Amino acid sequence: MSVLTASGITVRPVSGAKPILEDAAIEVRAGEVHALVGPNGAGKSTLFGVLAGDVAPEAGSVSIDGRSVRAMRPRELARTRAVLLQENAVSFPFSAEQVVRMGRAPWARTPSEADDDAAVAAAMRATEVDGLAHRSVSSLSGGERARVALARVLAQATPILLLDEPTASLDLKHHEDVMRLVRASADAGAAVAVVLHDLNAALAHADRVTLLTAGRVVGTGKPAEVLTAERIAEVYEQSVDVFPHPATGVPLVVARR
Repeated sequence: MSVLTASGITVRPVSGAKPILEDAAIEVRAGEVHALVGPNGAGKSTLFGVLAGDVAPEAGSVSIDGRSVRAMRPRELARTRAVLLQENAVSFPFSAEQVVRMGRAPWARTPSEADDDAAVAAAMRATEVDGLAHRSVSSLSGGERARVALARVLAQATPILLLDEPTASLDLKHHEDVMRLVRASADAGAAVAVVLHDLNAALAHADRVTLLTAGRVVGTGKPAEVLTAERIAEVYEQSVDVFPHPATGVPLVVARR
């Protein structure tokens, strides 16, 4: 049951330039979906990279269960957290199954290697790409490639999942399927951080949200408490209405037109 914590995070593109992130903090807890939301350029993906250990901040720290991420060896880190990036380019003609199987690489030469086949098959079924197993990834649509990339992350079987816009290129059905998988992963005990542009998805599926704008965290907490009409209008510079869904009671965000 892992907890991923970042505090005091400051990132600058070059020395002396305006920070991309300034004094940002977030805690991603086991059993929860934590959504990172905010307008374009807010710093969401940069904070995501810091959490993953791929971006070194100028200031601040990132730890997993109190241990610094920077002190962890790459293979150990890969057994602890799995990362889905916005772009998942594949340069060689690998099949979909081969790409998903790459997620099992951190477990090579360990007892968990015996679970490789089952983990790959389960991940491909869950993302509905098992029928694409022998297709070249380069022949797939954008949405199909996105689901194969997610299957790779799920097959990695780590206690922490970091997902950067996992629904960006998906149709309505697969968007909802992916968010249900995100929810199920947290319900099974994973700590899940997910970057989202869809505020309604954050309201429907996240336990907590962190709202960023201009490199700063302006709100963290329960989705309905953070994503108010007033705060959304201020951060996104777009007037909205927020009202409960008539069937579920979950808040809905609708832009005023």
